[in-house]
Amino acid sequence: MTLDPVTLALVQSRLDHISHQMGWVMTRTARSPIFSQSHDFSCFIADARGTLISQADGIPIHTGGGGFAVRAVLRDFAGQIEPEDVFLLNDPYTAGGNHLPDWVIARPVFVAGTLVAFACNRAHQADIGGGAAGTYNSAATEIFHEGIRLPVLKLIEGGKTRADLWRLLMLNTRLPEALDGDLHAMIGSTRIGAERLALLVEELGPDRAGDFFEAVLAHADRRFRGCIDRLAQGTWRAEEVVDNDCFEPIDGRIAVTLTVAGSRLVVDFAGTSPQVKGFKNSSIANSTSAVYMALASFFEPDLPRNEGTFRSVEIRLPEGTLVNARMPAPMTMNTVFVAHEIVHVMWKALGQALPERASAGWSKAVHAVTAGLRDDGGRYVMYQWAGAPAGGGVEGRDGFHLIGHLITLGGLTLPNLETYEQLYPVRFRRQELRCDSAGPGRFRGGAGCDYEVEISTPADYAFRGEGAGAPSSFGAAGGRAGGSGEVILTLADGKKIDAPKYGVQRHGPGTYRSLSPGGGGYGDPKTRDPARVLRDVRDGIVSRGAAGRDYGVAIAVDGSDIDTARTATLRA
Repeated sequence: MTLDPVTLALVQSRLDHISHQMGWVMTRTARSPIFSQSHDFSCFIADARGTLISQADGIPIHTGGGGFAVRAVLRDFAGQIEPEDVFLLNDPYTAGGNHLPDWVIARPVFVAGTLVAFACNRAHQADIGGGAAGTYNSAATEIFHEGIRLPVLKLIEGGKTRADLWRLLMLNTRLPEALDGDLHAMIGSTRIGAERLALLVEELGPDRAGDFFEAVLAHADRRFRGCIDRLAQGTWRAEEVVDNDCFEPIDGRIAVTLTVAGSRLVVDFAGTSPQVKGFKNSSIANSTSAVYMALASFFEPDLPRNEGTFRSVEIRLPEGTLVNARMPAPMTMNTVFVAHEIVHVMWKALGQALPERASAGWSKAVHAVTAGLRDDGGRYVMYQWAGAPAGGGVEGRDGFHLIGHLITLGGLTLPNLETYEQLYPVRFRRQELRCDSAGPGRFRGGAGCDYEVEISTPADYAFRGEGAGAPSSFGAAGGRAGGSGEVILTLADGKKIDAPKYGVQRHGPGTYRSLSPGGGGYGDPKTRDPARVLRDVRDGIVSRGAAGRDYGVAIAVDGSDIDTARTATLRA
């Protein structure tokens, strides 16, 4: 079916708007701050074949592999999908899941008795049982340590919730009140999405809606093939170090070979290290999502957000490796690490094929998850997201400060500290940008954060310090990596705890402080506009010493202006 560009744009915009509407419902009705404050969920739409036709809401790592989940529903319930059914799943091995904490609600949409689409919400639950409160059990060595595994289940059948299944879910969480409210919010968001989708299909015509959806996918395919045509033909290789398996140092790597052949891409991860003992192994859906995210973010932001965009891409994920682990490897950390490393190697390879679009690397997080008892005796799980890492620079723009995980591309918002102080037994001391943490470059990286919070009760700490130690970002086009990260835990009696990169520990009241790393810089720092360096010095992003050492810019003694003569000497 051939449609004019205006109609194509309108259909895609309507689909994307419906995704956003589902997200608005979730934000306003979910019970956990992980959703209402930080938007750790994503809403997406698939057609009747399970192909994504919109992934406009939320976090890219959630949505890129969403088609795997919907296709699992179609596979496991072939001939048994009826109006007013709602499905639930999470398992990465059997149900197209990313990792266990990400639960998917998939609601089929029927018009005139025919299945036409699915309205879906993938959301990271605050707690799903397992060996550690807060879902991140860094002591896990198999998936059975990580929480409840859900194959594709019919949670609601013909409009009636299965009470026995609901009770089972509530028994397998430390936060049943929160999970109960959050699941209702997910279900409600997909109901709104389904209603809006049915209206759109009725407008397009039930017999023709599938043709419209296919035309949208085909248009996205054409757009991305145009992007591939800008890449240099040939083979490009890149690697990213994986220096630990969550228990001890290792000499590991994520390796990619990117082959540009005509208007097609082959993305081959041969040479990637075998799966590891800890919970950083990736599923097929998660690795695919990370590759799609890397490709989409490398090119223009107006690329269509659907699965048709990547029809010209072949992804090879060797079984038994970090990017496609075999059962029963643990996986909870995979949506952050190794998804971060997958995006990095993709950007490095793409940057060789199209240097003017190269991006510096983003830094890796160091923040923990803290869990304990509130003053009223209730349990809490608090994600220390307010100490987030930073983005990398690109041609024409500095990296973003304190933006959070790379795999969210800014979609995960930082929580409100005042709200957290009302919800949890904590008091915040600081949240400020770190001076000299940003990677130097003509366009510098973003600055990390100096974050400090008092925790007034005993708590379990699930440490996730991938960004601690060596710098975790990288520079591009002559730029340099940002500063490294650090975690410091000081107990109320003054004892300092040497926080591990990964591990679950219980400690009494104390002060948790994280110094998150900075993003990488783009371009030679000595070519940065001196006025920008002066502004960074005034803002406390760059020290006067670093201005001279890294950028060759001398600042006047009173800090009011640039010393032009000394700057010329330094840059010579």
